[in-house]
Amino acid sequence: MKKAFELIVFDWDGTLMDSQQRILDCLKAAALDCDATILTDIEFSNVIGLGLKEATKSLYPDFTPQQAATYAERFRSHYLIKNKTHSPLFSGAREILQTLKDQGYWMAVATGKGRQGLDLVLNESGLGSFFLTTRSASETFSKPHPQMLEEIMYELAIEPEQTLMIGDTEYDMQLAKNARTHSLAVSYGVHSLERLLKYQPLGYIDQIQQLPEWLANQSSANPQ
Repeated sequence: MKKAFELIVFDWDGTLMDSQQRILDCLKAAALDCDATILTDIEFSNVIGLGLKEATKSLYPDFTPQQAATYAERFRSHYLIKNKTHSPLFSGAREILQTLKDQGYWMAVATGKGRQGLDLVLNESGLGSFFLTTRSASETFSKPHPQMLEEIMYELAIEPEQTLMIGDTEYDMQLAKNARTHSLAVSYGVHSLERLLKYQPLGYIDQIQQLPEWLANQSSANPQ
């Protein structure tokens, strides 16, 4: 039986890695450095998944261009150098990626991280070899613009109907819709399941370990 999808594109933060606390800490630390208002955890969490430029504009819409640039620089400094908060992979993530690779799936990453941040976590986690290609928000338009998914599909010569985007934020679900791909929500990340289901993903999983069974059910329901 053929697979229902050829390419699986993963979001990173909140989907493969439990990194919310590290990102929150760095967003707050950058705000302190800039003497900006310290927002609530909910307000800070809401921008996880966006590119840093877009996240800054959403958090502090009254910033001047110079203030926004300084905030972004301070965030990068904390995230890449100063902050040592442990960000573990979600339980079973590495094993699931190995299973999917063994089953012949092609895999990629589309993330709101910048390239430096993505390369850092790929190196720290040792997962880089599982992905044929990756895209970050510093290289393309931020989610939910479809560019990063479109570039991945173009590079790998894969059609939208053969592609599944997996993520934990509404930006991931919008990204998939804008790029005309399928989507699968994960309920264990940043945004509530209620928010994700508004974008009509094919379904959702409550833990990453459920992914192979979900994919098998899709293949059984859609024989090709």
